[in-house]
Amino acid sequence: MMNTLMNALVAAAVAMTGPGGGLSADLQRIVDAKGATAALARVSDGGRTWTGTAGVRDLDRGGRPAPNGHFRIGSVTKTFVATVLLQLVDEGEVGLDDPIERHLPGLVPGGAEISVRELLNHTSRLYDYMSEPGYSTNRWRGAERFRSYQPRELLKVAFAKKLPDDGKWHYSNTNYVVLGLLIEKLTGRPYGEEVSRRILRPLGLRHTLVPGDRPGLPAPHAKGYEPLPDLVDATRMNPSLDWAAGEMISTTADLDRFMGALLGGKLISAESLRAMRTTVETGAGFGYGLGLQAYALPCGTVWGHSGELIGYLTFAFRADSGRSLTLSINPSTRNPSTAEVMGLAVEVFCPKG
Repeated sequence: MMNTLMNALVAAAVAMTGPGGGLSADLQRIVDAKGATAALARVSDGGRTWTGTAGVRDLDRGGRPAPNGHFRIGSVTKTFVATVLLQLVDEGEVGLDDPIERHLPGLVPGGAEISVRELLNHTSRLYDYMSEPGYSTNRWRGAERFRSYQPRELLKVAFAKKLPDDGKWHYSNTNYVVLGLLIEKLTGRPYGEEVSRRILRPLGLRHTLVPGDRPGLPAPHAKGYEPLPDLVDATRMNPSLDWAAGEMISTTADLDRFMGALLGGKLISAESLRAMRTTVETGAGFGYGLGLQAYALPCGTVWGHSGELIGYLTFAFRADSGRSLTLSINPSTRNPSTAEVMGLAVEVFCPKG
């Protein structure tokens, strides 16, 4: 039934509230071109907010996606983790240039030569455990997707291999598993509890959570799918394989508020925010700071992070002007291209005329 209902995506309505624009048509084009089964977008600019949706909530039952729907944010989790770490830097509990061996002795091979800063900006050269077969939440894992993992179990997989000495920047989820353990060592509390205590509750992010072993998403949400080659429902899964590297769930409104507070200097000191925005060259189309990505658009730089977890893609962008774009895309038979996603960003941040 999913294949027949895919045809309904072409005619799916785009829902908008507030001042609209070309973004609504762009979202629909991605759906029509089989780049998404559902898409949510939120644009904020001062006191004005626009929200839009395209596609369907459920390929079997239909229904329009809710603008306030929940979704898996994947690696945008890293920005939350980095924010907590920088708060701990501000409190004098840890230094960015401290070797990780000082705080987690014996945990990381070569830890005396790896700094907290290098973990945060992915220059530690630690092998990414998600590169191993069966250890990526961006791939279908069958019944294994409901298995529960422990952080040190993931590090055991990571530390069994080393990266080649090629002089390149290497994104590694292993870094943020180590950083999650560092938060727990410094605070004596689970990292997710610190994220809630320091960020979610103070900002009133009531629709953002650290799910742990829970496989479902709160209502409302659009289902996520994976082509095998027919689309199968990949919504439910145990996200502990991502842990502090990418397990969180949120909404476009909550992510918009978080990024606004962070980049507006309300969560960390000015010095820490400067460090967070100091990027290294990646060769991947963006600069990478401390849990923060910098994207160069024709009209300037936007800051934020992207995330992927099977069935869900997330993009949270914000310009220094305060204008923001937050996207959740549920891929269809293909992922939307970089050109399609960045085209949305250009539509928002670089309007013509």
